[in-house]
Amino acid sequence: MEQVSSTGKPIQITVTDGYDLKGFKGDTPVTFIRAEFNQVVLGDSAKITVSPEGTAKYNFTSTLEFNTEGGITLDDISHKPVFLTMTEVLPKEKKQKDEKTLILGQAVVDLLPLLEGEISFETMAPLHPVPGSPLEPVRAGVKCSLEVKVSVAEPLLTTAQILGGSLLKVTLEAAYSVPESFMPVGPLQNYMVGLQVPSIGEKDYPILFKNGTLKLGGEREPVPRPKKWPIANILAPGANNIPDAFIVGGPYEEEDGELNHPEDREFRNQSECIKKRIIWDLESRCYLDPTAVVSFQKRIADCRLWPVEITRVPLITAPKGKATRFDKADDESQLSFHGVAYVNMVPLLYPGVKRIRGAFHIYPYLDSTVFEKTKCLFSLFRDTGHHLIQNNKIGGINSPLSKPVISKNLKEEKIQASSIKSQSSDTPLEIEPTLNHNPEGQQYVEAGTYIVLEIELDKALVPKRMPEELAGRVKEMIPPRPPLTRRTGGAQKAVSDYHLQIKNISRAILDEYHRMFGKQVAKLESDVDSETLEEQKCQLNYELNCSGKYFAFKEQLKHAVVKIVREKYLKTTSFESQEELQTFISELYVFLVDQMHVALNQTMPDDVQGAVSTIYTSSEQLRLFAFEAEVNENFEMAAVYYEERIVREPQNLEHWLDYGAFCLLTEDNIKAQECFRKALSLNQNHIHSLLLCGVLAVLMENYEQAEIFFEDATCLEPSNVVAWTLLGLYYEIQNNDIRMEMAFHEGFKQLQARALQAQVTKQKSMGTIENVEEGGNVESSLGPWGVTDGSSTTATKAEAPAGPGTPLSILDGFLEASSKLQSDSQEPILSVQSQDPVEQKPSNLHDKEITAKREASKCQDSSTFLHPTSYVVSQIPTTIFMETIRFLMKFNAVQYVHRVLAHELLCPQGGPSCEYYLVLAQTYLLKKDFAKAEAYLQQAAQMDYLNPNVWGVKGHLYFLSGNHAEAKACYERTISFVVDASEMHFIFLRLGHIYLEEKEYEKAKKTYLQACKRSPSCLTWLGLGIACYRLEEITEAEDALSEANALSNYNAEVWAYLALVSLKAGRQLEAEQAYKYTMKLKLKDEALLAEIHMVQEMVGFGNPSF
Repeated sequence: MEQVSSTGKPIQITVTDGYDLKGFKGDTPVTFIRAEFNQVVLGDSAKITVSPEGTAKYNFTSTLEFNTEGGITLDDISHKPVFLTMTEVLPKEKKQKDEKTLILGQAVVDLLPLLEGEISFETMAPLHPVPGSPLEPVRAGVKCSLEVKVSVAEPLLTTAQILGGSLLKVTLEAAYSVPESFMPVGPLQNYMVGLQVPSIGEKDYPILFKNGTLKLGGEREPVPRPKKWPIANILAPGANNIPDAFIVGGPYEEEDGELNHPEDREFRNQSECIKKRIIWDLESRCYLDPTAVVSFQKRIADCRLWPVEITRVPLITAPKGKATRFDKADDESQLSFHGVAYVNMVPLLYPGVKRIRGAFHIYPYLDSTVFEKTKCLFSLFRDTGHHLIQNNKIGGINSPLSKPVISKNLKEEKIQASSIKSQSSDTPLEIEPTLNHNPEGQQYVEAGTYIVLEIELDKALVPKRMPEELAGRVKEMIPPRPPLTRRTGGAQKAVSDYHLQIKNISRAILDEYHRMFGKQVAKLESDVDSETLEEQKCQLNYELNCSGKYFAFKEQLKHAVVKIVREKYLKTTSFESQEELQTFISELYVFLVDQMHVALNQTMPDDVQGAVSTIYTSSEQLRLFAFEAEVNENFEMAAVYYEERIVREPQNLEHWLDYGAFCLLTEDNIKAQECFRKALSLNQNHIHSLLLCGVLAVLMENYEQAEIFFEDATCLEPSNVVAWTLLGLYYEIQNNDIRMEMAFHEGFKQLQARALQAQVTKQKSMGTIENVEEGGNVESSLGPWGVTDGSSTTATKAEAPAGPGTPLSILDGFLEASSKLQSDSQEPILSVQSQDPVEQKPSNLHDKEITAKREASKCQDSSTFLHPTSYVVSQIPTTIFMETIRFLMKFNAVQYVHRVLAHELLCPQGGPSCEYYLVLAQTYLLKKDFAKAEAYLQQAAQMDYLNPNVWGVKGHLYFLSGNHAEAKACYERTISFVVDASEMHFIFLRLGHIYLEEKEYEKAKKTYLQACKRSPSCLTWLGLGIACYRLEEITEAEDALSEANALSNYNAEVWAYLALVSLKAGRQLEAEQAYKYTMKLKLKDEALLAEIHMVQEMVGFGNPSF
């Protein structure tokens, strides 16, 4: 196929030695080796006598002339081996003129390494015995073999050919569930399968598989089983097998073809065990030069589907001495059961994919259908059938595989005719008589016949970027943050030991002071003047020096100081100069004095410090406070809380992600990108950080970086469904339909595998595990693009846990249906400019034929909840798109959600579900489009009227629109359910607020108490304090307001009610202080401020400005 130098290149095959040889006559038989290639004898070796040990030295060299001009081509070398036949020369008997010979066995030498760039290689080729040969092993482990060396003077391929060319391997395993009319008795039939591959220029070369074996059902074909050469005239049965090439099979779900869904498992099992089948197990190879590789790639991109034809031709016996005439009419009359399988070759254009294997339905061959699907203008068997049938005589069964070249003129004629027709009509011209029906081919459809085919290339058509390259690109864009200098534990321990010694010595000095001046101090009490204290100090110093206690204290402290010098300052050698020593001593003295003060303050804090109680708020509490600020649209305060978390723990990447999500909510994409990249710099293997950096890159139209981020995420965690889905969405934006399908398909496979594993784990835990390979109950839970899992909480992972007491956001709480972990919360309005997903144009992926049945469009629930009693239903449809929506909503990437919702709507396993409408309602709620939000919530309620999330979100809708009466009814219905909704924290807050407005203080008190128990915050304690105050429970109100003030002392309303409580309690100083902070923080509630002024006038104090 590839034209190289006009001069031939000799290939030398040398047989050096034979081992473990035997003969028919005697222990030292005389043997010779015959080398053959492509049914041409290359030469015979000398007759060599085998030694008694079974060895023989042949040193026989034969030459194979490689020359593309009328000789052996690269294609021949790729799929045809060299046969070495060993023959025994029997001793002559009396009156015998010629020597009698018997064939002992055959060895096979594969020349494939020469096409991989090697110029020489050695192999130990097994010598396969012919039937009845004495070479058949008598005991295990003893195998006859020949040592063979193959060499060529210069490489057969140039560097450009090695880099740009490729080797195509096509393996035809079998056709299963063949029509009942195929009978093993009666006239002999030749079952053939063929396909075309591009070659140099405009020629197409066929790959043919002949002489399939029809077998009755009864048992499954064994795996692994060897692949066979597509060549006849092989004398030894073992020589039919290609060395080191096996059919290994695999799970149906991992195949690339059709019939790979769980619902097809039962049919596949019956077809491959019980029903009749045709077995080939042949592998054919074809070398593709660089031009043919480009043509092959372009043809796949243009046609997508590849026709693989199947037919049955009767074997013909030619009488001896008589010639048989064939013509085209006879050929076509003998062509029967002409069918075609449409092989989707698109996966070979996926990055890094070199192999596809799967089962493909066989359909009747109809010209119009084949042209419509594959753009193929001619039939391999019908248009070139005369070449095949002429070689189909009984005597030709064992003839080598013929590979006729498809005529260029024939192809041009068809193309020309098609172009003439296309000028006047939109339909292509059919060259052959129109086949409106193919009754024999229709039997394939009725029987459900399919072939199992494997196509493999030695190099991927589209190279895939290596993980190392992607990681390097990410590092170039976002350099990893250098780790902070870690202090050794020795330095920390040295300082703590110093503190301990200071505390011990201070106690000893105090004891000495009390012994000397205790009675005097008791008499004077607090009237000790400075002169007396100075005199006592002098006496104490004198006593300590005289008694030796001063030096004892110094010795006690010396060891701790030495440890600080060694461990903290790393000074272990003497100083080079006095000046350096003095400088170090001064520095050390300052440090020791500072640390002494730290230790003394810890031991004896002063009165002022002791009076102030410091309440430390945890990171989880700060996160909750930030969410509450978002709910109230107080973005400035929310930013303060997020920044405080980062200041406390700058190395915690979750804090950066939360802050970035907040920035997305406020549409500050630049700052959000900085946050996500900061998180990625802390850990460049963090999947969520990579995905969010990719999402921001897409939003900011930096598509090259987005591809790197998404691809790196899929390399780091190939099982991540969200990563594959986001990569597919990126390719959709780039209008790369092939890679989009690849990413979505891989995401589906990972989701399916995870759901299957979850189901198996659940069944094991319940003790009801069944044989999964035989189907079991797992199959019904799987479907294309999604799963319906009985325990969806296991099948779909949550993104990240939050601390106890952290509520779920009204944005994303109801989205994470598969997790039991807590998540973020947010609600402020965000302007999202995005197309309605219902109006979006569906992707090309979903325009394809989808055979799976759509699940009933219902979703019993779609949320995850704060508490273990959260709303969970046994059947929750999960798709790759809905899982991606949950991820995007969690991090407020709402701009991206509408595109994913469009896919969810068209997804066979998705569609308009309860969760789908809830997400849509949330997006419109963010835009304050209350009418559309209400309409979608009505749709969700129709699908699942008992879903507490529906009522919770409806309550939020009415609350934000000002209809507090309807909001109250929805909230009360939500909390009356046995199970909780996802965002109970905000439901309690808003319901309590409504109760306070309507002066139902007892109900408000109970509601806020529940909120305080679940997730206490400033707002929950404030609501409780207000309710208690209105109920005249002043003590309880003061306690609750004090808790609120301790959690956040920047809330003006808390200070206002504290002022009222202090006024009612008659505490003037506290009332004035609380009123001062109320005014300083600018209380906005005019009615509350007027109430404070009224109470101040009643009691006569509280306002210092009177």
